[in-house]
Order: sequence, then structure tokens, then C-alpha cells
Amino acid sequence: MAGENSRGSEQSEQNSISSLRKKTLEGDFYTRPPTIQSLLESVDSLAPDEFLARAAIKSRDDADYIPSECLLSVLRANRKNSTTPYFEGLYRLLSERIVRSLPRADGRGDDPINLTNSLIRDEVVYRFIALLGEDCDDYSEGLDYFEVRFDGALANLRRDAMEKVYREQNRNAPIEVDDETGDLPPSVEQAAGSFDPFDPKKLDQDFYRRQLYSAIDTLPPEQKRVIEMILKNFPIDSNDPNAVTISKSLGRSEKTIRNYRDAAFVSLRAALKEDKDQ
Repeated sequence: MAGENSRGSEQSEQNSISSLRKKTLEGDFYTRPPTIQSLLESVDSLAPDEFLARAAIKSRDDADYIPSECLLSVLRANRKNSTTPYFEGLYRLLSERIVRSLPRADGRGDDPINLTNSLIRDEVVYRFIALLGEDCDDYSEGLDYFEVRFDGALANLRRDAMEKVYREQNRNAPIEVDDETGDLPPSVEQAAGSFDPFDPKKLDQDFYRRQLYSAIDTLPPEQKRVIEMILKNFPIDSNDPNAVTISKSLGRSEKTIRNYRDAAFVSLRAALKEDKDQ
């Protein structure tokens, strides 16, 4: 009987679906995609072992596959029971998904590429564990975007980890704009391409608009300010000396502002594009 009560208590904690607390640039609370919210409600009756079995499925094409957004939501719902086997099982499965999405390293320490990949993997895992630790101690809004678009949030985490590792290794491929020259690496300019996150047809879609604003909120400060001003229809530069421009407002050259914009577009495209490898 005691075992049944413990099982029932564990299951009641499993699917305690709470609203997200982080807000978008418009001041609205983050909301999970309808498909994720619906799935969370549909798995409410699953016992912990049944949910773990479904969460262990790796193929997204499987009808019983549990998306990472849903897996994280259930994990967070059980954060007050972080010492239970159920929480540990949820954490293990989510960690495995994260690791599978990261650059591979075969353990050969003498190979610079493997060393770099290992450092990137360690940095991403460390940052995610830190977010989860904060969430276990006291609700962390930093994980809310992961529940909205896990792939995009993880892509941002990878980008930040790569930037840190490359910088520490003195690589000449920074993601950020050079503050002194305003130059942007050719690889970033190419990656920005013709991507337009403000395509009117896409912005008319409420769900896309929410995801875009969520992604903008994760950008580095300089890039975020530029994008926010573009959203408010401020021009980057103008021949009119009295016009309020982004360049004047931020005290940067036109070239630097355009480079901040392009770097932001690269990050936004990564955040809005689903990563099929997770």
C-alpha cells in the first residue's frame, strides 16, 4: 500500500502543468506551442514508467515520440523531487538528447578539432545544468524559452558556447561584431544571406511572431537594441540631419549597425529553424 501511495504521489507531480513566467518584448507571457500544451494534457494519465518509456524514443517520426519541450516541462514539474529515480530518469533522457545534438568528439586529446568539440560540449552541458539548478532552487525564467522552442534555445546555447571556446582558443572566427572596426566575419555575412525575420507574411502569423520575439530576447545586448529599433521602424541612417536613426542613437557607424543586424539575423535564423538532429 505504501508503494502505491508513493507511486500515486509521484504521478500527481509528473504532469502538474504550470504557466510560463517569462515575458516577450510585447509584455506577453511566453506560451507553449498548442501541440506541446495538448500533449502535456494527454500524457496526464501516464504512469512515470510509461512516460519514461515514451521519452526514451529517439525517432521524431514515431507516433509516441515525446518532444523535448514536453520532456523538459515534466522535468520542471518534478524539480521539487529532484532526488527521486523518476526525476533522475527524466534528467538522464533529456541530457542524452542535448549531448546527441552537440559536435562529436572521439576522445583523442591530441586532435585540436576533438578538443574544441569536447570543450563546446562541456560548456553547453554546464550552462544547461546551471539553468536547471537555478530552476530547482527557485523558478528560473531562463528555461521558459526551452519549453517554447527547445531546438532554438539549444541553438543559442551552442552559439554562445562556441563563441566562448573560440575566443579562449584565440580563433579568428568571432560571432560578434568587432567593436573597433565594425567588421563582420565573411562567414557570418554569408550565413545572414537574404534571411528576413520581419517578412510581413510570417509576422501575420501569431505563433511565428511570438517565437520571433522570444528569440530576439536571447540576443546579445547590442544586437537586441538594433533589432528592437528596426522593429520600431527607426532607420539605420538617414541623409536628414534631424532624423532619429539607430546609428545616432547607439553612437555607432552605419557599417557597424548593419553588421550588428546581420549577426542578429544569423542567430535568429538558427533559433527559428528546427534542428532535426535532436
